[in-house]
Amino acid sequence: MSTLPRRAAVCLLLSAGFVAAACGVGEGGGGGQAAAGAGGGEFCRTAMARVDSFMATVPDTFTGDRYGGTAVVGGIGELVDGMNSVTSTDFGAQQNQNFVNLMTLVHYDEKLNPVPYLAKSWDVSKDDTELTFHLRDDVRWHDGVPTSAYDVRFTYLRATDPSTGFPNAAYWTYYVKGDSGVEVLDSTTVRFHMKPHAEFLDPWRATAILPEHLLGDVPPAQLRQHPYGTVCPVGNGPFVFAEHRQDESWTFVANPDFPAELGGRPYLDRYVYRIIPEQTTLLTDLLTGGVDVDLGVAPDAADRVENADQVRLVTYPTRQYNFVGWNARIPQLQQAAVRRAITYATDRKEMVDAIVKGYGRVANTSVPPFHWAYDPAFDSVMPYDPARARQLLDSAGWKDRDGDGVRENADGVPLELTVKYNTGNQQRQQIAEIMQSQLRKVGIEIHPQSLEWATLVSQMTNTETRPIQGIVMGWVTDFALNDRDLFDSDAADDPYGFAGLKVPAVDRLLDTLQLVPSRKQAIPLWRDYQKLIIRYQPYTFLYFPEALTGVSRRIHDVKMDVRGYMIDTDRWWIPADQRKYQGSR
Repeated sequence: MSTLPRRAAVCLLLSAGFVAAACGVGEGGGGGQAAAGAGGGEFCRTAMARVDSFMATVPDTFTGDRYGGTAVVGGIGELVDGMNSVTSTDFGAQQNQNFVNLMTLVHYDEKLNPVPYLAKSWDVSKDDTELTFHLRDDVRWHDGVPTSAYDVRFTYLRATDPSTGFPNAAYWTYYVKGDSGVEVLDSTTVRFHMKPHAEFLDPWRATAILPEHLLGDVPPAQLRQHPYGTVCPVGNGPFVFAEHRQDESWTFVANPDFPAELGGRPYLDRYVYRIIPEQTTLLTDLLTGGVDVDLGVAPDAADRVENADQVRLVTYPTRQYNFVGWNARIPQLQQAAVRRAITYATDRKEMVDAIVKGYGRVANTSVPPFHWAYDPAFDSVMPYDPARARQLLDSAGWKDRDGDGVRENADGVPLELTVKYNTGNQQRQQIAEIMQSQLRKVGIEIHPQSLEWATLVSQMTNTETRPIQGIVMGWVTDFALNDRDLFDSDAADDPYGFAGLKVPAVDRLLDTLQLVPSRKQAIPLWRDYQKLIIRYQPYTFLYFPEALTGVSRRIHDVKMDVRGYMIDTDRWWIPADQRKYQGSR
């Protein structure tokens, strides 16, 4: 969210925020990229003119019943930092980078195994210290310049330069940094040097490659503010950027130059991402045909979607867990027994039933159910047990000494906590209010407080004052799960170490887990780690929610799973008789 020295390999979930886009979206081709780049100065005017010029030379000869039409997706908030993959912290932006406008070196298949994408193959040295990618030679940037190993090298150097502020610095912990860590062997071959470690391919599944010929002269510290990301992103993926209207919409058009081996030109002529401020407005747009995909169906609206003839409900597991993070620096939360008591006194199953209507499951650690290290044995720990909570609080010295219903310690400090959440997020408000009611029964007073999203994040990451006592948040993990920036002692003074956990045994496991390539050997270590997290309870883990998406029945072959919701946008298609916008093919 800003330039930080270390970041967790995760993404904060942005608050729901949508604004209606302008009307008149056509289903035909784009309206010219040069005009779209007008707000970015000479850089964008030139870049978009080159895209227009090159695309004019590429014949769009794809024919067939599936080609044509526009799909409109209603999403959650702006795509923060746009298509700039080395600065973006927003999950939605990363989905559009990796599957729409840009390309990563590898993708994951449905079984979460790495498969070739921009890289056609790779090999690893016998000692696991060298990783060599062999790139495709038929991928071009949308301005016609070939994508090469030099672009990969450039992206890596920028991602590992601290002044860039790459949001997931933990990706590269065991890669050799700087020029000595990467070498271009030829235009389609690039080699990285690293220490042997687990899940070493995962960063290349998550980080889209950027064009060196456009951004190579931009100082790393200026990349976040550079207009490339939000005004004139020149990609190399299946869709070409056409237009961005701030807080309204993003528009992309089909790339007829995309390699046939990777599917060739997308079936859709155009894909539009609309930003719509209210869940109820978004749902109405879905049900009335204003959007084709509603990424933010509220659990209490699921029945309306399921019962509507023109749309269907798609549910799938996410990489998210919801939690309340505790600041262990303050007197009320310094004792692990108090933090455990809070969790025992919180009926999280009630939250799953009441807040997400059963579309989720109680969480006890940061390891999600999809992950290979997930252990169902932990499902039954930390049940709702107010009696156990009272016992822990008594033994920790917190008692109601003045009869007002709120416990105090021996110094008279009341066990009162302010729990903050972002304004407009109804689910997080419900979480805070349910906890307020339930914890009052064991002598803990919770004061819910809503803050505007940017202010909340600023407070959460403020390493000077740490003005957060408790915070309701959602977290999206990576497939290569790494909690070092959250719970390692060395990260306690970093922006995402707001829990302030300092437990040497946790540190040792966090370091070791990343160095065990064998999953079979790592599973016992993951069990030990989760036992410690449960014991020290830096967060009250609440639940793993499922994603609920409404999809118009006119859009065919929409697939969504734990990898995300844009994973095959290039294969979405609309029957010719259902292309409703003017200008459809």
